[in-house]
Amino acid sequence: MSRTSNVAVAVELQDQRALVTGGTGGIGRAAALLLARAGAEVIISGRGAERGAEVVAAIEAEGGRARFLQADLNDLESVRRMADHVGDVDVLVNNAGIFPFAPTEEQDVASFEELFDVNVRAPFFLAAALLPKMAARGSGSVVNVSTAAAVKGVPGTSVYSATKAALESFTRTWAAEYGASGVRVNTVAPGPTRTDAVLRMLGDGVEELAGRTPLARSAGPEEIAEVILFLASPRSSYVTGATLAADGGMTAV
Repeated sequence: MSRTSNVAVAVELQDQRALVTGGTGGIGRAAALLLARAGAEVIISGRGAERGAEVVAAIEAEGGRARFLQADLNDLESVRRMADHVGDVDVLVNNAGIFPFAPTEEQDVASFEELFDVNVRAPFFLAAALLPKMAARGSGSVVNVSTAAAVKGVPGTSVYSATKAALESFTRTWAAEYGASGVRVNTVAPGPTRTDAVLRMLGDGVEELAGRTPLARSAGPEEIAEVILFLASPRSSYVTGATLAADGGMTAV
């Protein structure tokens, strides 16, 4: 059960537009709902139109504003069309990612390339299109979603971990490049989180891994979304270039 409260979210992002990639499920869906509750108009991208429509309906049922944009982040032209379509946004959440795990000696080339295309190339060129527009307006916030495995060795995740380490490197570089223009760029690095995709891949292994963290439990997607909202909102106005671990203490021990 989620540890988050049901207290109403302050309307901190009123009149702002937020793009959440991979917003049709898991952490992305939870983040889209929370950003909408904070007043943002949310653009949700993903591959599944039916799932996208469900998230939009859930947001609208709460009185929020949202729309779905179909995109395939494995296709660079699709990424570019998405950037052109959304135009200006105040908040960019680079959440979409894939994680086909494999021991190093079993890693195939096709999966290796797909991991880097979706997890590294797509957020890079999306940010390259949208950050200059934020800088021209003098404000904006980017939140990249990484993983505790980017800094902690987890068997079977060599390529996935490397893609997320690259994303954390982007965070630091973009913060340096765009900070003077009023744009903040940060990362949230979740630990074991109970999303449908993670449960399909790891099953009971999620709780086994989580049991070794200081908090001895996994996270709900809503708990990670709270950190995304914090980094996107004025509450973190003096935070940029940071990677905030939301991993139950996994990387602390």
